[in-house]
Amino acid sequence: MRPRRLRPLRRAVGLTGLKTGQLIAAVFFGALTQAASVALAGVSAWLIVRAAQMPPVLALQVAVVGVRAFGITRGVSRYVERLTAHQVALSGMTELRVRLYERMAAGTGTATAALKRGDVLARIGSDIDDVGDLVVRGIIPALVAGVLLVGTSLAIAAFLPLAGAAVAACLAVVAVGAPLATFRAARISEFAASAARAEVSATALNIIENASELRVGGQMPAAEQALRRHENTLARAVDAAAQPSAVANALTEVGAGAALIATLILSAWAYGTGAITATEVGVIVLTPLAAFEAVAALSPAAAQVYKSRAAATRIVALADAGQPERALGGGATASSNGLDGKLVGRGLSVGWVQDQPVLRGIDLELAPGEVIGLVGPSGAGKTTLLATLAGLLEPLGGSVTVDGKDPARLASQERAGAVVFIAEDAHIFATTVLENLRVAQGDLSPTQAVDVLERVGLGRWLAALPQGLDTALGGAGSTVSGGERRRLLLARALVSPARYILLDEPGEHLDAADQSRLTAELMTAARTANRGLMIVSHQIETLAPADRVWRAANGELQE
Repeated sequence: MRPRRLRPLRRAVGLTGLKTGQLIAAVFFGALTQAASVALAGVSAWLIVRAAQMPPVLALQVAVVGVRAFGITRGVSRYVERLTAHQVALSGMTELRVRLYERMAAGTGTATAALKRGDVLARIGSDIDDVGDLVVRGIIPALVAGVLLVGTSLAIAAFLPLAGAAVAACLAVVAVGAPLATFRAARISEFAASAARAEVSATALNIIENASELRVGGQMPAAEQALRRHENTLARAVDAAAQPSAVANALTEVGAGAALIATLILSAWAYGTGAITATEVGVIVLTPLAAFEAVAALSPAAAQVYKSRAAATRIVALADAGQPERALGGGATASSNGLDGKLVGRGLSVGWVQDQPVLRGIDLELAPGEVIGLVGPSGAGKTTLLATLAGLLEPLGGSVTVDGKDPARLASQERAGAVVFIAEDAHIFATTVLENLRVAQGDLSPTQAVDVLERVGLGRWLAALPQGLDTALGGAGSTVSGGERRRLLLARALVSPARYILLDEPGEHLDAADQSRLTAELMTAARTANRGLMIVSHQIETLAPADRVWRAANGELQE
């Protein structure tokens, strides 16, 4: 396999923080396990042949103890090897997920937003698992097989050099031929299987999350048909990957048989010349068979390399998605022209797809203590504009600056202190009420949390919770109503340290009176704290107290 093709795999493995010491320990115990198996086969062969000669029982005691010792060693070392290998893999997968989340958080959302949620879930789920499996099923078995190939060949050569050379040749043919057979066919199916698996995840997640809408719109049969089609594609890719495994397994069996025949012929000739004893014949003939157990693992290891490479390519693409062109940390300073201390858009074009802006030619300024309203029909680009102003989405044209800096180039902590975007579908995490607020301010005290919840109208709701602030909420807000969910998100916005707050539909799921009251309170709180506030709403009446109101329509923004 070309080194360039392995580059994504090397990068993904590098992100796992793989510890050399732990890897060496896992290889050592893996090699010890296989060495104990080979030694057990050799000592057992000697014991069988020697016992057939009916010597005194005491002459067999050392071999009997050796069989027991090697049997126990094999079991214990295999257990320790599994513990060590899985510790390496699991810690690496954890580290990879953390670093991937950090990169996604530090970058813009332009590329990730274009992916289906199920596809992102597959990349941070099964794809990372595949990279972790590379350690357990790829790297360690390959290194162990290399150690056993050399060790077994030298051990046989100590009895009969020609037999050792024959065993080495057969092991080498299997060690090279079986992985090559797997490589050739896996190349055909590797990315097809990964892509199909991602499509299955994305389609299934869409059906689960939007079942009601799909049924009402009559789209459920089409969605189910698409899921079956992707599952069939995945099944065909898996079947195609099974064919090289059969070839590799056959080659392994042929190699083991060839080694058996070669050692039998050579040891029979050597026994006839008196060069070796009958017990040594048994050891030479039977011992190599155990070595093929380790070499046989090279074919699955080769398949795992290709599977992990496909997964690594997708992980690296996600890690690099939307990363700022310049180094993070401190941000890129723009020519402010006296606009420091403001959130500014100049000649701005926004959209999710390149060359397809939903809004263009935008010039706006948001100063601390100022409130701007934004109205317009669904699909007019209001949410897209907020995401771009927050630095989460790269502008298609023009520029965005906050305090004279591009928010997309700010380090995550600096960006969080500058501007926050609370989306209409922002996430409620499966943790306590307090921790859901601490997403925005990590050092928020319980007293402050209670105060802000009362300000957004959740005082009685909080008092009715069985454990108050320590009550655990369901993932995605499954245990709260739509109105309670919106108020929680507004509370999160209020505790945020950001100087500019961008709110998308803060009054959704609330009646008209509550919408107006809550929106007015948000505006008052923003002005009191000298924070800039931009609010998106479908109801222009609720935006009456704003300093200015903009309307998004026909690809333009008008005051």
